[in-house]
Amino acid sequence: MLANAFVDNAKVMAKGQVTIPKDVREVLSVASGDRISFIVEGGTVRIVNSAVYAMQMLQGEMAGEAERVGLTSDDDVMALVKGITGQGCR
Repeated sequence: MLANAFVDNAKVMAKGQVTIPKDVREVLSVASGDRISFIVEGGTVRIVNSAVYAMQMLQGEMAGEAERVGLTSDDDVMALVKGITGQGCR
């Protein structure tokens, strides 16, 4: 097992509900009202913070797009922003 790995358990209730153990909620940085995603891969299920997962997916989709459209430096990005907004950045 990995050095930072641990095992925790939860009981499945009659309606399929489980309480996420406190240690797991802390690792996922989720609290009451937050959303989680279940990622099923074969016989394994990962539980992830939905907001974090969505950001990771977006980053993956956007990887390389700046270079593809010719934005290769901070100056290129600043020029694009100035062109869009019609003003300089502060």
